[in-house]
Amino acid sequence: MDEVAVERSRPPQTRIVPGTQHTRNFPRSGAIAGAISAFGFALIHALFISDIWFSLPIMMVAGALCGLCVTWSYSLRATAPSLSSWLGYNMVYVVLLALLALASILIFEPVTTVAALIAANESPGELIRQATPMTAAFTLLAAVGVSMLHERSWRHLAVVLLTCTLIVLFLGLNISIIGLVFFPRSSLFLIVEMFGLILAINILYAAVFTALERKSLLHGGQTGDEVGVQTIAERAT
Repeated sequence: MDEVAVERSRPPQTRIVPGTQHTRNFPRSGAIAGAISAFGFALIHALFISDIWFSLPIMMVAGALCGLCVTWSYSLRATAPSLSSWLGYNMVYVVLLALLALASILIFEPVTTVAALIAANESPGELIRQATPMTAAFTLLAAVGVSMLHERSWRHLAVVLLTCTLIVLFLGLNISIIGLVFFPRSSLFLIVEMFGLILAINILYAAVFTALERKSLLHGGQTGDEVGVQTIAERAT
C-alpha cells in the first residue's frame, strides 16, 4: 500500500514530442536564403570571373526554388531540427554534385577539349544531351539514397527527387559533362573554380537560413509553442 501511495504521489512525467509548428516556415526561409545565395553567386562570378548580372532574375528564381525544396525535404525528416543536422543535410547535396562529376569521369571518354568549348563561346548543349541518360539515372539514384538515409517514405522520396532534379538542372548540367571534356593540367583550376563557387553559395545559403531559423535550429525546435508536450500519468492499478 505504501509503495502504491508513493507511486501515485509522483508528479506526472513529460515527454517532448517534436511538433511541426517549428518547421512550417522552413520552405519560406529556404526560398529567401536560396535567392540571396543566387545573388551572392552572381556577385562572386562578376568579381572574379565575368559579369552575369543580366541573368540575375532567373538565377534568383532558380535559387529560391532549390532553397525551398532543400528545406522542405529537410523539414519532412523524422527527427527534430538542429544546427548540426541541418548543416549535414545541406552538405549532402554538395557531395552529390561531386559524385555526379566522378560518375561522369568514370562513365565517359573525352570527346572535346576545354579550349574548344571556350572558343565556341556557347552553351555545350550537345554534350549535355549526350550526358542526359547518365544524369537522369544519377538523379534518381541520388534521390533514393538521400531518402533512405533520412526518412523512408514515399512523400519524402518525392520531395527529395524534386530537390535533386532542380539542383542538377540548375547547378549540375555543366558538372555532368566533365567526363566528356579533356582537361589538361593547366585547366584543372576551372573544375576547382566551379566547385569553389558551389561551396561558396552553399555556405551562404546555409548561413542565411540558419540566421532566419536560428531559434528552431539552435534549440532543436523544443522551445515554447514549437513543440508538443505529451503528459504520461503513471498510475498503479
